[in-house]
Amino acid sequence: MLLMHTSTELVQQIPLWPSIPFFIILLAIAVGPLIAEEWWENNRNKLLVSAVLSIPTMYYLVSMGLTDHLKEQILGDYFPFIVLLTSLFVITGGIHLSGDIKAKPWVNTLFLGIGYLLASFMGTTGAAMLLIRPVISINQQRKYSVHTILFFIAAVANCGGLLTPLGDPPLLMLYLRGASFTWFFSLIPEWAFTGALLLIIYFIVDSKYYKKEPKANLAADATEIKPIRITGAINFIYLLGVIFSVAFINHDMIPDMAKEDAPFWLKHLRELILISLTVIAYFTTPQVTREKNKFSWGPIIEVAVVFIGIFITMTPTLIFLRQHAPDMGLTEAWQFYYATGLLSAFLDNTPTAVAFHSVASSIPLAENIPIVANVAEGILKAIATSAVFFGALTYIGNGPNFMVKSIAEDHGIKMPSFFGYMIKFSLIILLPIYILTQLIFM
Repeated sequence: MLLMHTSTELVQQIPLWPSIPFFIILLAIAVGPLIAEEWWENNRNKLLVSAVLSIPTMYYLVSMGLTDHLKEQILGDYFPFIVLLTSLFVITGGIHLSGDIKAKPWVNTLFLGIGYLLASFMGTTGAAMLLIRPVISINQQRKYSVHTILFFIAAVANCGGLLTPLGDPPLLMLYLRGASFTWFFSLIPEWAFTGALLLIIYFIVDSKYYKKEPKANLAADATEIKPIRITGAINFIYLLGVIFSVAFINHDMIPDMAKEDAPFWLKHLRELILISLTVIAYFTTPQVTREKNKFSWGPIIEVAVVFIGIFITMTPTLIFLRQHAPDMGLTEAWQFYYATGLLSAFLDNTPTAVAFHSVASSIPLAENIPIVANVAEGILKAIATSAVFFGALTYIGNGPNFMVKSIAEDHGIKMPSFFGYMIKFSLIILLPIYILTQLIFM
């Protein structure tokens, strides 16, 4: 967990200006794909941006005697973060689902429901990459399919991942800060309510479009049938290994992992096991299976080079937020819900969740209220839920969103623009659901 108790910090308040590199890198992530798409697509350029912005931050932290904070950000947060994402990326990339069945509304709803269930245990990226191509294949004969991809982004690539630290990176960060693996199951009411509304609304919308389908399209859909097949199923065993590693290899189960003088291998035992599972999964999965999934290292390299810059440059911001949290006026769960959600939609939901956890952890706690990860439990629920849900409000809110959009467009599906997605879908479908969730549960 992030260390925030050194004497340097207690004696000296740090200003906001050292956070400028963090704001710049978030801005680059948001607008880079929009204004310089070709340049930004090159991972070397992303690494260059991360390096250029990280160097002055590292110099500032070292010169201020805050080296422990920098070390904890890299080894305590970034290393577990990227190891877990890589393991999920490689393992799920070895599972291939193929086939084509009738694209009836109940079939599509069933696939979205399965994805919603899987997202918390395979990660939103893993579940989305496993199911998006079969969903597109099933609907390839239908004229109206854009709405299916939009609901897929919301349900599978975002909201479904709320129940475990595996589901979405913001939850992993909260897990590393003290929330237990099983604590996230307490979010089942919010998860089930939102999922039920998404699937019911989708079924109604898809049924409406199904009635408008040309007869020729429905006839083609009925004749072009292929059975559903799964290859690379051994990776489900490795996936269970990841789940058990995250759930049981931690400070609570193995207290010696938290000792200051613990050796590196013990402090990072979980990550070393995850790396082993990743290597085994990669070399025991036939290459042809990964080729069918169009597997490449590009997406995870992109995450690695961008987030090393994020984790380093956000360190002064986290310290500043903790020092000035009482002055920000955020005290209620609903306030954290909308503040976290708004920034999660337009920035990245992982640093947003970390930032607001830092704010919440510095607010004086009332007596006799449940505390989780050094935060009032109601506030932590608000941060976790909104970071995951609101990531679906825009294409840039969560990593899988753009990946799903890109795959759909590669298959000839004309997706809405950045603002078209919001106007035609997220603001009129998702935002009302999220508001209802807050009014009922927070």
